[in-house]
Amino acid sequence: MDSRKQETIAAYDAAAVEYATETARLPDAIRTTCARFARLLAGSGRVLEIGSGGGRDARALEEYGLSVRRTDITPGFVEVLRGQGFEADLLDPLTDDLDDPRNPGARYDAVWAQACLMHVDRGDLPRVLGRLAGVTRPAGLIFLSVTEGDGHGREAGRTGSRYHRTDWREAELRGVVNHAGWVVDEVWSSQGKYSPFLNVLGHRAEAR
Repeated sequence: MDSRKQETIAAYDAAAVEYATETARLPDAIRTTCARFARLLAGSGRVLEIGSGGGRDARALEEYGLSVRRTDITPGFVEVLRGQGFEADLLDPLTDDLDDPRNPGARYDAVWAQACLMHVDRGDLPRVLGRLAGVTRPAGLIFLSVTEGDGHGREAGRTGSRYHRTDWREAELRGVVNHAGWVVDEVWSSQGKYSPFLNVLGHRAEAR
C-alpha cells in the first residue's frame, strides 16, 4: 500500500467516531439523490456502497427500500458501523474481492460511492471503476462524487494527520467513467462543506 493511501486511512481512522457524529445529518441534496437513485431501481435491489463512513447514506438508501452492503477501507469506520448493529466489511475496492459474501456470485444492482473515490489516485480510478462494473449487473446504476478541481490536494485531518485527494474536471471524469464499463447519464456540480464536488449518475451498459 502506498504512503498516500496509508496516510489518508490513518487520518480518517484517528477520528472515525468524531467524523461519523459530525456527518450524521443527511444534507437535503444527498437525500434527493438517494430518493432518485431508489426510484430508478424501482425501490429494490442490492447496492454495494464504497466508503460507507458513518453509515448516513446507507440508512437513507435503506429507507427507500434498497439493501446496502456497507464497506469502508478505514477500520475505524467499520467498527463504528458494526457498533451501530450493522454488518460491515473492510474493503479496498482497488485490490480486494468485491463479491458479496452474503450473496456469493450474484451481481449487485447498483454501486454508491459518495465523496470517497476522490481519495483514489488518478491512475488507479479506471481500474477501480472497471472492477465495480465487473460485479454490477447490466443496466445497473452507479452514483459517485469526487472533488472538483485540478491536481491533488493534501489537507489536515481532525487530529493533525493528513489525507490526500485527487480533484477532477468533468470532461476527464466522464472519459474515465465511460471507458471503465459505464455509461454516464448525468454530471452535475454541487458545493460541499469545504470543496466543490462533481456528481456522476450512470449505468452499466453491457455484461462483462
